[in-house]
Amino acid sequence: MPTNFLHTPIDYLNGVGPARAKLLKAELGISTYGDLANLFPNRYIDKTKYYKINELVPDSAHVQIVGKVTHLKTMGDGRSSRLVATFIDSTGSMELVWFKGQKYFKDNLKLNVPYVIYGKVSKYGSKYNIAHPDVELLKEHRSRQQSAMTPIYPSTEQLTKRNVTNKMMVRMMQQLFSEVHSSFTETLSEQIRSQHQLVDKNTAMYNAHFPKSAALLQQSIYRLKFEELFFIQMELLLQNRIRKTRIKGYAFEKVGERFNDFYSNHLPFELTGAQKRVVKEIRADMGTGAHMNRLLQGDVGSGKTIVAVLTCLLAIDNGFQACIMAPTEILAQQHYQGVSELLEKTGLKVSLLTGSVKTKARRVIHSDLEDGTLNILIGTHALIEDKVVFKNLGVAIVDEQHRFGVAQRAKLWKKNHLPPHVLVMTATPIPRTLAMSLYGDLDISVIDELPPGRKEIKTVHRYDKNRLAVFSFLKEEITKGRQIYLVYPLIEESETLDYKDLMDGYESVVREFPTPQYQVSIVHGRMKPEDKDYEMERFVKGETQIMVATTVIEVGVNVPNASVMVIESAERFGLSQLHQLRGRVGRGADQSFCILMTSYKLSAEAKTRIETMVATTDGFEIAEVDLKLRGPGDMMGTRQSGVLALRVADIVKDNDILAVARETAKELLQKDATLVLPENTSIKKVLQFLQSKKGLWKYIS
Repeated sequence: MPTNFLHTPIDYLNGVGPARAKLLKAELGISTYGDLANLFPNRYIDKTKYYKINELVPDSAHVQIVGKVTHLKTMGDGRSSRLVATFIDSTGSMELVWFKGQKYFKDNLKLNVPYVIYGKVSKYGSKYNIAHPDVELLKEHRSRQQSAMTPIYPSTEQLTKRNVTNKMMVRMMQQLFSEVHSSFTETLSEQIRSQHQLVDKNTAMYNAHFPKSAALLQQSIYRLKFEELFFIQMELLLQNRIRKTRIKGYAFEKVGERFNDFYSNHLPFELTGAQKRVVKEIRADMGTGAHMNRLLQGDVGSGKTIVAVLTCLLAIDNGFQACIMAPTEILAQQHYQGVSELLEKTGLKVSLLTGSVKTKARRVIHSDLEDGTLNILIGTHALIEDKVVFKNLGVAIVDEQHRFGVAQRAKLWKKNHLPPHVLVMTATPIPRTLAMSLYGDLDISVIDELPPGRKEIKTVHRYDKNRLAVFSFLKEEITKGRQIYLVYPLIEESETLDYKDLMDGYESVVREFPTPQYQVSIVHGRMKPEDKDYEMERFVKGETQIMVATTVIEVGVNVPNASVMVIESAERFGLSQLHQLRGRVGRGADQSFCILMTSYKLSAEAKTRIETMVATTDGFEIAEVDLKLRGPGDMMGTRQSGVLALRVADIVKDNDILAVARETAKELLQKDATLVLPENTSIKKVLQFLQSKKGLWKYIS
């Protein structure tokens, strides 16, 4: 059989033809034999058991019975017309009923001939019946290609309308496998299959569609999931290796005076074990001469800024400059204030460059940057402008990297002859399984413990009827000198509604917290940037006690004195957004609180989100729940949709297989980095094809 047999257009499969082929392509993306072979069932119906009529119980699951039709009659008139067959076996009798297709069954059913029927049982009066059962002559049932379990394939409304039923899909698949035989290419080495006790490719493909037993089905699906995840991990690990071997970086060979002086004399607190581990990983990366491309994950308040500062000092000690790029002016200012305070006694020069920096100050920054007197530049997108020229940029740190486009980040990489080392930071915890699939080509560091002395934020759920009690609690906190955030949801489809919700909320807060005793700030998307900054600044300085806002404060505001976060209509927020908002408080030494306000009408998913927030403050635990609720595509947007277009594996449910597949890929590349060993030829072929076509399943069929 020719090797390209599986690339045969689906039109040529017996029973398909041009019209049905066009429909299959439009609805399920099936163009070739290989595409059809890789349309895996959603589920399976076990048809290994045959029931007797006297074993039936009302509303039982679908059952299969062997017996004979002894009598047929049409009952009722018009719409209530139905064909009723008396069906018997050695233990009793029941009825089979058809409301549609009566003529066909009346003309074709044979009396007193053995049939196998299959369907869902009901009981009407004292008689059991099955409406619209599957009916098959016993001799045909025994002679056709048999499987212990019947596959149920994905379908669509259009396929159903055009009578492409599951039975027809099964027949097409049977026809396909009768022509294909054993023409699936083995993609895994004998060693890997043996190590993980994986069945061969042909066995796996056949039994994924027509399992001979439940055990063989399980083994086959495991093999196919492993294969899919293994090749994704191989691709990511190879990209990582290529970057490290081919893209040269600057070698930061020494840990010098600036770093050691700061670490020994100016650190405001003892680093956590996680921070020390991450700094060590970054030092090792930047000392090799290969280009560092590292993702730093750290929950809100875990201390990523101090790691960023130490990374900058490593660059400075080796004769380089550093920059930190943030997505918003507020966040850039916050970084600038934090870094400046930390480095105040070191004599290093730190500057801030944002859109609002005046021309005169800008000129000074450009000059200092070019002659090397400026050590660290912190800013927004302004950093990537062509006129911003560094003397010797050695490390670029990007905060909340998902807020920047690929082209924007690439401009930063071109700010020196060799690309500067890159550290991208995020306060959005990414579940381990997702990180392995989305960012497997990056090296990943995680700060997974909070600095000592931080008190855990107490989170409570309150219904709207408890609002007065909540207001009383807020007054108590303000009396203690604390400040409050009061956040309203932002729904993109309805800016008018958002604004109304916010203004209604603001008016009720102002009534409850009147001047001059209380001062209230308001921030929302319709305000001019300068007005927004003015209100934010008043709150930061403590001139106002309450900040009423939309989610514009989700990232960037650091007010240690703010101890309460009230989230209105919390059911309208996603889990990661709720967690980010909660992270705006708990930054000082005082006990902080997060109050989730909701209506009584909560969906099951909204209840899970609220319960999760109340139960834990662990961002990674929250991210795992979020992944289960929303799935990987929704969590990460469309950026990585290609990586996640999986045929068999599920990134949430199959995290154990993913971990094994990644470890196997790592071990293989350690032993045979360029895949030159004969036993890895098939793996190399698949990867070469992947790199040229980006179409895993079309090839490995």
